[in-house]
Amino acid sequence: MTKYIGAHVSASGGVCNAILHAEAIGANAFALFTRNQRSWVSKPLAADEINAFKTLLAERGFKPEMVLPHDSYLINLGSPDEETLTKSRAAFLDEMQRAQQLGLQLMNFHPGSHLNKTSEEECLDQIAREVNTALAQTEGVTAVIENTAGQGTNLGWRFEHIARIIEGIDDKNRVGVCIDTCHTLAAGYDLSTEMGYQFCFEEFERVVGLKYLRAIHLNDSKKGAASHVDRHEVLGEGFLGQAFFTRFMHDPRFDNMPIILETPDPTRWADEIKWLRSL
Repeated sequence: MTKYIGAHVSASGGVCNAILHAEAIGANAFALFTRNQRSWVSKPLAADEINAFKTLLAERGFKPEMVLPHDSYLINLGSPDEETLTKSRAAFLDEMQRAQQLGLQLMNFHPGSHLNKTSEEECLDQIAREVNTALAQTEGVTAVIENTAGQGTNLGWRFEHIARIIEGIDDKNRVGVCIDTCHTLAAGYDLSTEMGYQFCFEEFERVVGLKYLRAIHLNDSKKGAASHVDRHEVLGEGFLGQAFFTRFMHDPRFDNMPIILETPDPTRWADEIKWLRSL
């Protein structure tokens, strides 16, 4: 079994550049934005860009299932505001379609926020409905729910939130989960101890199901357990500590899925990846 490790690399200047950046840091997986994450509308991917991406991906030895595109931070599928929801719906569909065009199998997204205007349950059910809408208009791409730190009114920080969304998805084969280790700690699942680590993943299996786990965002945390603050730290230098990463690298539950660093210093990614492999 193999650990596929990379980072969320820049696709500035075109999606093909993400492949080259990933290769340069010694990665065998990577994440990218397929469009400008700070704007609601982006120009479509050109046919030659799509073909070049697929060709280069194969040439450089990356498996399409180990690439984890991330959707725009503007999108809030749980928004109680009709205008924001309409924009979010269109942008999310565009993200899913882009992944499909590029021959990728995953689309990572943050569930959404209720903004204190609807109940948690209503918000989670709305998110599920919106994902169903996008799945119905695309093929072959799995919508991957990322757990959150629980900042503000963001949902998805408790495993129960994620289970509720999955419950509302019609095609269970096309929904998955990405666990962000910083967010998990910040949400109150204390991964930094042996006991907390075992409890967390047993709880995930009980509430959600490990069969839904499709990806990992591997980050240390600048803040402690249950802080609900989303601040990533260099691996081994935060509240998760080095022992966590050793435990993680020896855990076969995380084989054969993209493991993506979003740590704050891109100049250290190559060394962080090398360090993880040495464990």
